[in-house]
Amino acid sequence: MHAAVVSTFDRPPAYREFPRPTARTPDELVVDVIASGLHPRVRSQTDGSHYTSSGELPLVPGIDGVGRAPDGTLRYFVLPDTTMGAMAEQTVIDQRRSVALPDGADPILVAAAMNPVMSSWLALRQRIDFEPGQAVLVLGATGSAGRMAVQVAKRLGAGHVIAAGRDARRLSALGDLGADASFQIGAAVSDLGQAARDVDVVIDYLWGPVTADVMAGIARNRLDPGKPLTWIEIGAVAGASAQIPSAALRGVRLQIVGSGQGSVPTRDIVAELPTLATEITSGGYTLDVRAVPLADVEAAWSETDTDDRIVVTP
Repeated sequence: MHAAVVSTFDRPPAYREFPRPTARTPDELVVDVIASGLHPRVRSQTDGSHYTSSGELPLVPGIDGVGRAPDGTLRYFVLPDTTMGAMAEQTVIDQRRSVALPDGADPILVAAAMNPVMSSWLALRQRIDFEPGQAVLVLGATGSAGRMAVQVAKRLGAGHVIAAGRDARRLSALGDLGADASFQIGAAVSDLGQAARDVDVVIDYLWGPVTADVMAGIARNRLDPGKPLTWIEIGAVAGASAQIPSAALRGVRLQIVGSGQGSVPTRDIVAELPTLATEITSGGYTLDVRAVPLADVEAAWSETDTDDRIVVTP
């Protein structure tokens, strides 16, 4: 069969022959892959930079997707850490980490949306006690996962959502997706601390120096220092480490938590899959999607500045 194959971490995957996978346990199924999303998480898998990387090569990238099972059903699946990923004509899945899709579900949309929706959905549903009416700041709202986070926060009942990001064009479109206010991150990033001084929750896809500056700004301007502030770290687009100001931890009631693979157990991820699949197939989220043939996967890897979520289709 053909697959996207990573032979070295300093080059994109190439379209080539790869051995067909086989099921080894009663819970495993070999599925015909219909679609697999090219998420930032997949890019970090491919260049070996993700914190779960074992360094093992060759590998087929792709952490989730939609496949057709031997009984004909379409299933959305999440893969474990494996060298046999989803960007292939076939892959092997664990039925316990998958969900049958509703009739009429669009497999391309599901493959594109589940991962970016899941990042903020799990953060708000599994990592904290989020309450309807709370105010949310999304740091990195102009990325695809950040744009979905704005929508997820509203869907889960946020009373006020502030979207913050660098791209002015993308930022201007977030009002239609549920943002009540927007803030362009620039040189005076600490000014955002004033604008977001009363939020309850921060969903952070940036980290790095940006987070340190915004956190310090919120701490300085907090209207009620005793009001709980929960900071959820999901991504690190702006830097892998942040110099957290001690005054922010001591001067306000701040709690920092992470949300991602490991901090959210697999059983909790799987428990959310049926609801997520229903949410996405119901048409409640807006996402620009573009399907790319598996044979063109190497060219797709170079498209890093696009509004579309790329989905690879064998």
